[in-house]
Order: sequence, then C-alpha cells, then structure tokens
Amino acid sequence: MISPGVDALLEQARAGLRRLSPLETVEAVRAGALLVDTRTDAQRREQGELPGAIVIERTVLEWRLDPASECRIPEATGYDREIVVVCRQGYSSSLAAASLQALGLRNATDMIGGAQAWREAGLPLNDGPADVRP
Repeated sequence: MISPGVDALLEQARAGLRRLSPLETVEAVRAGALLVDTRTDAQRREQGELPGAIVIERTVLEWRLDPASECRIPEATGYDREIVVVCRQGYSSSLAAASLQALGLRNATDMIGGAQAWREAGLPLNDGPADVRP
C-alpha cells in the first residue's frame, strides 16, 4: 500500500476543523475556551509563553483532555468544552485537534500559524512560568 503522505493527512485533519486566527483564539479564551500549548520547553523558551495557556505534552494530550480519563486535568469538564490547541507553527496542532475530535471532543480546534503567528500578531507573551501539566 502506498501512503498518501503527511500532507494528505494534514489536509484531512484540517477539513474537520474550524481553525482560529490568533485574534479569534484570544476571543475564544475570553469566552471560556481552554488554550492548550503543546510546544516543547525549548520552543516555549525561544518563542515565549502564551498567557492563560495550559502546557500539555503531545504524548499525553488525549489522556489529559478526555473527561472520562482517570488522568484528565480538572479543566477537562466535558466533551463539549471548546479547546484550542497551539503548537509552534500550526501543523502538529491540527493533527492533535483532529485526534481530540475523534475522541469525542467535538469543539476541539487549533490556531492557524501557531505561536509564531501569535507573536507576529503582536499579542502578549509571558516569560514564564508556564502552567505545565505533566
């Protein structure tokens, strides 16, 4: 079998998302959305911390956000919770958001352009400390 490739996988993931711009993300968070940052420590040190974001490593994302999981974070209150995933440039966050939707979190999405677009939009950043949830 020939793989359709990662670009096709990304396109498929994004087809099911209503992706948000950085400014739309700020508004969504103000309205109660959960902002989840999946960037590495090094990426966050380089780009800055997103105010109000909860940092969850990609390797445990589904377990921390599934309301039925014994390993969930307290903010994982229901399958209708709006969740906006952010990565460095907006690629892996699309795949992560699609995975969350497949888990039943129908209001999961991601931010177009990632933390890089946040910075370019001139939105505020923190030096830390981050709200890291192992």
